[in-house]
Amino acid sequence: MANDKHVNFFALQKACEKPGCPLCTIVNERIYRYIDGMLFEHISDRVFRAQYREAGGFCRNHARTLLSYRDGLAVAILGQGELSDTLEDFKKRKMRVYKAPCPACAEQDRIETEFLTFLAESKKLSAEDAAELERFFTASEGLCAVHYGKLIQVRRTFFGCRIPKWLSAFQEDIFEKLLERTNRFIDFSAWGKQKEFASLSDKDKTVWKELAQSLRSSVE
Repeated sequence: MANDKHVNFFALQKACEKPGCPLCTIVNERIYRYIDGMLFEHISDRVFRAQYREAGGFCRNHARTLLSYRDGLAVAILGQGELSDTLEDFKKRKMRVYKAPCPACAEQDRIETEFLTFLAESKKLSAEDAAELERFFTASEGLCAVHYGKLIQVRRTFFGCRIPKWLSAFQEDIFEKLLERTNRFIDFSAWGKQKEFASLSDKDKTVWKELAQSLRSSVE
């Protein structure tokens, strides 16, 4: 736990200083680095490229991120094999079914499990470190609904994991308040309640954006 604390504790602390779900922030940053490193280091690795083709390449979401990288040759080399397989399927009039997961999705799952397990096992930290974790985490916007749901699943999957009471209370209070604001937004959007709607804060007038982001996460 000591090594995990050194890496994950400070990564969470840094992410909690930024807007939005801290874990979404961590995932986005690390997946970007993962793909960047993959394009730079593994593009000439035949084993990796074979595994990439077995997965049918990246999923639609992660494939879009390739447009933001400048290494066009690496992207072309990856896409060459993928398109060759697709063209072969077209000619056979039968599309193959890929059983291997998107490499970036697999890495994303690993990152999420690592940090969510860290949170669920934070009781193993020293009292001082646990108090510091609670302080900076409760100063953040908290986990999105997607990642909090995964935290609950992690608790059930890994024996001995227990979500700290302060964390569950903090998160559920966030979602209860979000629901209250959403209900008020819907109610005040009704015909004849223009004055009530006008009384809402700018943030509450766009609460639907927060709701959509929390329910779908902001992982790119």
